[in-house]
Amino acid sequence: MDQKPLGLLTIHIKRGINLAIRDHKSSDPYIVLTIADQTLKTKVVKRNCNPVWNEEMTVAIKDPNVPIRLTVFDWDKFTGDDKMGDANLDIQPYLEALKMGMELLRLPNGCAIKRVQPSRHNCLSDESSIVWNNGKITQDMILRLNNVECGEIEVMLEWHEGAGCIGITKGASSST
Repeated sequence: MDQKPLGLLTIHIKRGINLAIRDHKSSDPYIVLTIADQTLKTKVVKRNCNPVWNEEMTVAIKDPNVPIRLTVFDWDKFTGDDKMGDANLDIQPYLEALKMGMELLRLPNGCAIKRVQPSRHNCLSDESSIVWNNGKITQDMILRLNNVECGEIEVMLEWHEGAGCIGITKGASSST
């Protein structure tokens, strides 16, 4: 039986910062996002180590403990694509903030609900804020790429609960 998702997570992949050069003077980067059996890919940005994607990718979150992986590749026309680094996206602090639910309705727009510090357990390169704005909870983050000499990816998280979704608060209470 197929498990219903708790909700949908939209990952806004904004841009890459100082990605490693894989070819002589530049790279043609793209990102592959993987969670469980879902795989999504951004467009290739030609000849750019600071690419701007501004793409949204939405994944169904069935198990919040399954890691979300971003892998950056350098597209090559004639040979295999080179891996430029990877990062795990830690959504646990974001999900904790979502569970506050109705308590947030009284907060002013732009209010930071939670601040997440970089640690050995996440790929954050700087402090990340989870923010209440216009009835939505979002989290902006800059992820440091692993397994490469340099590079960061800027992303933003946004949660949606639609038809057929269990919901973050109901799903959390039934799994404990």
